[in-house]
Amino acid sequence: MLSSFPNRQIDWPLRRICTVLLSMSAVCICPGVRAQNTPFFSGGVGFFTDTNGGNTKYSPSIAPVFTAPIGQHLLIESRATAIEVFSPKGDGQGYGHFHFVGPAFAQADYVVNSHITAVGGYFLTPFGTYNERLTPFWISPLADSPLIYGIGTMGSGSGLGGMLRGSAISTPRFSMNYAAYLSSGSTNFRFGSSRSTGGQLNAYFPNAQLEIGASYGRLLETTQTNSIGTHVWWTPTSIPLKIRSEYAHGPHSQGYWVESDYRLSQFNGENSLIGRLEPIFRIQQTFRNSPSSSDGLPAVDAQRVDFGLDYHLPHEVRINTSYARSFASTGDVNIWETALIYRFLFPAWRGK
Repeated sequence: MLSSFPNRQIDWPLRRICTVLLSMSAVCICPGVRAQNTPFFSGGVGFFTDTNGGNTKYSPSIAPVFTAPIGQHLLIESRATAIEVFSPKGDGQGYGHFHFVGPAFAQADYVVNSHITAVGGYFLTPFGTYNERLTPFWISPLADSPLIYGIGTMGSGSGLGGMLRGSAISTPRFSMNYAAYLSSGSTNFRFGSSRSTGGQLNAYFPNAQLEIGASYGRLLETTQTNSIGTHVWWTPTSIPLKIRSEYAHGPHSQGYWVESDYRLSQFNGENSLIGRLEPIFRIQQTFRNSPSSSDGLPAVDAQRVDFGLDYHLPHEVRINTSYARSFASTGDVNIWETALIYRFLFPAWRGK
């Protein structure tokens, strides 16, 4: 699960995150500022285990999301993550632990019109699909992020600056969405980011339930590098099947992943004993073009196959189980993972 979080440790006490969230709440209830809709908290709570090469880690985690619409055009939203990791010590003397607490994003979205939304603040880098859509652990069917996650996400996975996004074209048969951003460099341990720019273009065909997209990112630090990526998602309406795939090429490595999951809801409905099951399969490969320790990818060419089985319980509770086999010249490894996840959603106060 740790691979789903930025490759940095932030010693930010949870009470400071709560302060930020409460401050945003205060904005919405100040005199003269009336929210069109009631702000709400959502997110997930989970307990994860990860057995890699015979060593087991335990990771309780919570990721609250705060969303507050203000009027008809402005939306304030943020997500933070708090995780405690308990792992065996190398000397066999019990378990050690470390914690990670920090924001994933904290941004303001202003809807200019039906084609343009201006975003300012600390936002998720729009590269590929995993970073913006699947990093919340209550959404992703597998605990680990893909091996190529570090390509194009500029290290932290977030940018500090501005972004324009929206729908360029929208018809009943075809739509085109875009995103373009500019991020400043920041070494602040709360809001780390790289000086970078980039964007994304997605084409969606509703009749076929097919999405095809391309991403571009350019690092503007001392060493300027480019990253490109493509993705294809297919979610047919006739069966509860999802197929997701990505390819990314960075300055030092490249790779791809293909993932599919199938909810067995066709057997007596999604609330039946078997209909709550969801098998998942993912295959991925990475190729090292040149040595680098900055992109977070394996140091050598690697392959990995994941087999997962999720079970959806009532009241937004889910059990995740998975087995993975990683193949590399440095050695093959078995990885077993389990998780108990609860997704929550409640209003900040009672609406009228």
